[in-house]
Amino acid sequence: MYVRDAKNREEVWLLDHIEAMGLDETAFRSRDYVVAIDETNGAKAGFGRIRIHKTDEGELCELTSIGVLEDWRRQGVGAHVVERLVEHARDAGFEVVYALTSATDYLSQFGFRGIDTSKLPAKLQERLEAKRGSLDPDAVGMALAVDSFEMPPRLRERFKGAQPSEEESEPEESAEDFGIDPDRATYKYDTGN
Repeated sequence: MYVRDAKNREEVWLLDHIEAMGLDETAFRSRDYVVAIDETNGAKAGFGRIRIHKTDEGELCELTSIGVLEDWRRQGVGAHVVERLVEHARDAGFEVVYALTSATDYLSQFGFRGIDTSKLPAKLQERLEAKRGSLDPDAVGMALAVDSFEMPPRLRERFKGAQPSEEESEPEESAEDFGIDPDRATYKYDTGN
């Protein structure tokens, strides 16, 4: 199991799972995501995103749209997605990352701490209100100093041996997945009938 940057060809897969999990797809860009992959069979297990907000005071980094497929939950997949996102934020020069979520217990195990809404940067206060109104009514602001990130050893061990609880079947690919309009496309051996 490992976590890598998402590839452009995974855009449809990401959007499908973001929608199915009811996660935030605002300003979607596949290049902002990381994906957890099972190295034995290439199955995708989870994903997450860094969203950079440009403000007059500078840039802010938000971790968002973190999701783990049901068959892969409770195996450290989400923890490693969060770890990779925090590493990306550190590499980009951010000292603090934010999350706007109701999953406070989950993120607190990595060192995230609740932050009063009035102390959030104005841009994130707006995002929090929008998120509460559409996706997560119980969302609160959380912050983490990137150098304070901690991976609980139990989650690192679970991740090493992660296996799907059931075999996830990939959806069958269709012509639309490749940008082909099946109603208008002609094929080499099309007889016109």
